Amino acid sequence: MVLKAVLFSFNGVIIKDESIHRELIDELLLAENLPSQGKARKLSVGRSDRACLKELLELRGRYVTDEYLDKLISKKAIAYRQRVEQLEVLPIYPDIIGFIEQMYNDGYKLVVVTESSRSEVELVLKQARIGLYFDAIVAGDDISQPIPDPAGYLLAIERLTKLYPDLNLSASECLAIEDTFAGLQAAKAANIQAVAIAHTYPFHMLQRQANWTIDTFADLELDRVKAYFGSN
Repeated sequence: MVLKAVLFSFNGVIIKDESIHRELIDELLLAENLPSQGKARKLSVGRSDRACLKELLELRGRYVTDEYLDKLISKKAIAYRQRVEQLEVLPIYPDIIGFIEQMYNDGYKLVVVTESSRSEVELVLKQARIGLYFDAIVAGDDISQPIPDPAGYLLAIERLTKLYPDLNLSASECLAIEDTFAGLQAAKAANIQAVAIAHTYPFHMLQRQANWTIDTFADLELDRVKAYFGSN
């Protein structure tokens, strides 16, 4: 067994945009005459806009239909694009680009697996000039089951298999990079080894949830990771 593909979560792994999402959700709720009461931060970490907004609205007694959610999510996507395009400096984690380039140059297949919308992911990858390194994107638009359901990871493997049938890819030959407990649980449920990066939660809280835990990408000892895959 060898490592063949690296599957990256997005928010909290590639881009530090939690505060942007939280502000936009607060603005959406305020426009609906429903101040968030500080719950947006707690409910938004590691969750899709749909799941977060649905729970926030239901907590405030709103009847939530799919059409209602679609409208709010569309408004948020437009606001996110506007906010990101106005930024002088994109809040990409400082060592992520070099790490992605290294993985690409070493011949690994790369996929973004996230519950964020495809438009948000494509915008950031384009702005950061790293879109060309990724073979596929599995976004919230593509999956109906939220994490910790493994659907996103399983779909990533399916798409890579269609793109590269000769790769004979299996879940045990993939490495996931996650920053949340739910994301790590999803990787485990898909039988994928996982690296936890302490961008969102403290190192000690993640340590027992992942195969490897790091503070920064510079801390990831790739030779040890490759040796692990080679020994199994």
